[in-house]
Amino acid sequence: MKKYVIKIYMRIKRLIGYYRYWKSYFVFKKQLAASGRHLSIRRLPIVHEFSTTHGFDRHYVYHPAWAARILAKTRPKKHIDIASTLHFSTIISAYIPTEFYDFRKVLLSLDNLQTGRADLTTLAFPNNSISSLSCMHTVEHIGLGRYGDSVNVHGDTQAMRELERVLTPGGNLLFVVPVGKPAVIFNAHRIYSFEDIIGNFPSLELVEFALVPDNVKEGLIIGASPEFVSQQSYGCGCFWFKKKNIL
Repeated sequence: MKKYVIKIYMRIKRLIGYYRYWKSYFVFKKQLAASGRHLSIRRLPIVHEFSTTHGFDRHYVYHPAWAARILAKTRPKKHIDIASTLHFSTIISAYIPTEFYDFRKVLLSLDNLQTGRADLTTLAFPNNSISSLSCMHTVEHIGLGRYGDSVNVHGDTQAMRELERVLTPGGNLLFVVPVGKPAVIFNAHRIYSFEDIIGNFPSLELVEFALVPDNVKEGLIIGASPEFVSQQSYGCGCFWFKKKNIL
């Protein structure tokens, strides 16, 4: 019954959207004719964006904003990103020399930004070689075959070990994954507990943890507790790690 009501609601909403579209179109067409401007009109109905608030993907707006603020504090001479949202690297490259690597080739050309291919399960970097590193909303996909990579049930944990291996002592890792009740949603992503992530980085210390919770009315919560994380279905966990100095 609930699904039926939702379906009816969505149809009504779409019809209202089309009504607004055609009403606006004829008003605009009349104004154009009176303006003396000679422009052809091609129609492309977009009927779902009329709202009183600006919608956005909370995970993908908050986590790069969190990471950028940390880089503003740490001021690295160079930053390396492994397969996070490309917008992050393109923006920070305006003020930090940046290298971006992804499993798939990136056809992009910007000054201060280098790109290349990398397999997160076998990174080509030497041990203890990267002082500023990020891998955000990426590891949860590794080994599920979604992006053309091989199916590997241990792909995510292998990737985490590789990130830990290449980070230099005292270096910073910005790491983001979905958190909450642990699950695999094949072949989209995995969801981790707070304890899962901490346990997979034994040589790293947690400097800061931030959470984008399920509740859309809440923003980025700095220092959210593991107990609160465990109550989420699909939260966004942002971990700032620093590698312990090797004696």
